[in-house]
Amino acid sequence: MNPLLPLLQPYPFERLRQLFAGVTPNPAYTPISLGIGEPKHATPPFIQQSLCEAINRTPSGLAAYPATAGEPALRQAFADWIQKRYGLSVNPFTQTLPVNGSREALFSLTQTIINPGDSAVSGVKPIVVCPNPFYQIYEGAALLAGAEPYYVASDPARNFAPDWDSVPEAVWARTQLLFVCSPGNPTGAVMPLSEWQKLLDLSERFGFVIASDECYSEIYFRDEPPLGGLQAAAQLGRSDFKNLISLTSLSKRSNVPGLRSGFVAGDAAIISAFLLYRTYHGCAMSPVVQTASIAAWADETHVVANRTLYRAKFAEVTPLLAEVMDVALPDAGFYLWAKVAGDELAFTRDLYANYNVTVLPGSFLAREAQGSNPGAGRIRMALVADSAECVQAAHRIRDFVKQRSAA
Repeated sequence: MNPLLPLLQPYPFERLRQLFAGVTPNPAYTPISLGIGEPKHATPPFIQQSLCEAINRTPSGLAAYPATAGEPALRQAFADWIQKRYGLSVNPFTQTLPVNGSREALFSLTQTIINPGDSAVSGVKPIVVCPNPFYQIYEGAALLAGAEPYYVASDPARNFAPDWDSVPEAVWARTQLLFVCSPGNPTGAVMPLSEWQKLLDLSERFGFVIASDECYSEIYFRDEPPLGGLQAAAQLGRSDFKNLISLTSLSKRSNVPGLRSGFVAGDAAIISAFLLYRTYHGCAMSPVVQTASIAAWADETHVVANRTLYRAKFAEVTPLLAEVMDVALPDAGFYLWAKVAGDELAFTRDLYANYNVTVLPGSFLAREAQGSNPGAGRIRMALVADSAECVQAAHRIRDFVKQRSAA
């Protein structure tokens, strides 16, 4: 067996199941889960219709093996969306590739980029830098590529921006890949141009690749949409996108997590190497999924409607919770990243036991690094259910916090 597999840590939701072991939730309340970031809004009918039409056309949309690079029309749809969303012109055939969701791409891109060299002999592994807290695929992908993760804590005093200045030069010198997530999971923070300038300068100096995870980019609460990585690079005069890859997905944007569809875009040299890897990896996108994806990327009306639902929901829920805990409207995304009094594990377990509401302990989304776990004392709440259910959950949490404070 692969000797690196034992390095993988249990996924947050497995740890949550262990935390709840032996706990019977209060049967007086119907269960409400704010624990998993899985979109629950309805899938737009036109996407479903496009999928069905692709299956039923003659010859069948399932009658041929798909190309790993995707159909030209799909890659053109990516480029057209990038032009509309960010005002950028990219070559669809050298600077984009379809992927089966951003999660799959984050993992496989890491295997493409990391060169472990003679680390098995020297004991000096390449480094993958990521924010802390983070999406656990970053860590797992790094470990299975033979790299060493380095965690950079997010600073609540600076809108949860990671403290990149705290990273020693010796770490940057060994870094081969940097993961960034904007809008962030779980904080919802959006990286400003100044932060991109810092990271792109570091990439140019030390030669590492930046993988920009942007799967929450279309759910935002400010007037201006979040700045994308390619967009930032172009504004800073780096229009070749050297050592930069952005990753995005239809899952959150279009409420189709089961479609497993997204794309990567950026540095043509990396895209070429990634295509070679994917050809052997066997991860070509189904032709019917490609057809539905083209329809989804071409339409913005459903995206605006989806964003409106989230804005209304957050406008109701956030003030209710802010009465009893340290929480604020994020820049973007569909999470609330709240500070709680005392131990977040006990908070999560007791909330489940007494009010049948599930949230995720912040420490499950972070690692102990440089002497602390930046997720400690926090919980993540995914406001993915319908508005009425999320408001009901907020009322229960508020009652629970008041009851807990009075005890």
